[in-house]
Amino acid sequence: MTRRRHKLVWFVPEDALDATRDAVFAAGAGVIGDYERCSWYTAGIGTFQGREGTEPTIGEAGREERTPELRVETVVRGDRVEAVVAALLATHPYEEVAYDLYPLA
Repeated sequence: MTRRRHKLVWFVPEDALDATRDAVFAAGAGVIGDYERCSWYTAGIGTFQGREGTEPTIGEAGREERTPELRVETVVRGDRVEAVVAALLATHPYEEVAYDLYPLA
């Protein structure tokens, strides 16, 4: 369904912001009317604790970590969702990528 749009939100360390944005935009995200590469981001603190056998990019397994991250938001057409999410996952530095995908009314 091409006309249906979604909001893609992901959490990323600042040094990977440009790489993830470039990847999702190249896959078709971030288009609003005649504008492209549209997104919004803000800083926050992410928390996580890797279980045994994980290899966290930041910190170590078995210990709760707190790290500065950016919350990034952009829009995605329905027919581009799979390609955009695949691009995000391929580019993101984390072992497990935290992202949300919401259908827009």
